[in-house]
Amino acid sequence: MTARSPAGVRNSPWLQAGRLAFIALYAVTLLVALRWGFSNLRQINPENRAVVLRMGVIARTRSAGLLLAWPQPFEQVVLLPSAESVIERHVQALLRSQRATQSDLATSDDDDAGPPSDALAGSGYLLTGDAGIVQLDVRVFFKVTDPRDYVLQADHVLPALDRLVTRAAVRVCAARDLDAILVARPELVGADSTIATQRERLRGDLVRGVNDGLAGLKASGAGIGIEIVRVDLQSTLPRDTSSAFNAVLTARQQAEKAIAEARTDAAWATQSANQTADRALEVAHAQASERLAKAQTDTSAILLLAQSIKDGTDPGLPLRMYRERMRAILAKTGSVTTIDPKDASRLIIPGAAP
Repeated sequence: MTARSPAGVRNSPWLQAGRLAFIALYAVTLLVALRWGFSNLRQINPENRAVVLRMGVIARTRSAGLLLAWPQPFEQVVLLPSAESVIERHVQALLRSQRATQSDLATSDDDDAGPPSDALAGSGYLLTGDAGIVQLDVRVFFKVTDPRDYVLQADHVLPALDRLVTRAAVRVCAARDLDAILVARPELVGADSTIATQRERLRGDLVRGVNDGLAGLKASGAGIGIEIVRVDLQSTLPRDTSSAFNAVLTARQQAEKAIAEARTDAAWATQSANQTADRALEVAHAQASERLAKAQTDTSAILLLAQSIKDGTDPGLPLRMYRERMRAILAKTGSVTTIDPKDASRLIIPGAAP
């Protein structure tokens, strides 16, 4: 058995392979260590800002630019939207649930189906101040104003926002009539200008209500670090209510049409009656004037005689009038018998004809 020389041992293939493997492992380890050491070296974009957590505690915040932090788990970098970025949130809590929608469809398809449960019947509906119901589809747009609170409440920000929006929507709807939320009865818009004004202020009141709730959370030490800047709101009536409103509007229009026709007929009848009354009054006035003229003509001679006797201006007038009248009377008779008023021996008694 021959012994190997030290030079031969150093030149052994296995030893060379082990040395190469060690060098490769060392290089890889060094690269991994370098990568881990600079893992939190990053560029913060203008639309973002960073919050650095050191062992779970907020250490600092950085805006856009180059950020160098200790590698994890010593420091953790959380990226947030910048102060100018606006985030959209569609509030699903105000929408009608899927089970309630399916129940409505089943009820409409099957007339014999019973009414849905109270929980499903009221799902997605808000009560108005005049005991009406309305559906609201709300999208809120907010900004992150306090990165520290936003990071600390990261898992609770959106649920808390949904609850605040729901509470504000309930309060806003309860303080308004149905027509101050949407156009349910168009005839009231022109009659009351405040209704249109309240409808325009609905979004602003909803924004103020949510921001007031956020301020209350901040004052109690449970702020979520956001602020509402805008609200997109779509208000609708329930499906059955819409058809009922349409039926009411149709009936109202038909009633108004019937009332208008009745008023037209009444005006026509009134006009005809007035014309008939005017004609009858004119005829009565004409007949009265004619009778008055005839009466004045017939009594003019008597008035003249009475005035003459009273004044004594014409003593022979009564005799002349007597003669004229008697001549006309006697002209109409067949025979005339005269007697002497001073002779009582002769008496004429009318009797039957022979």
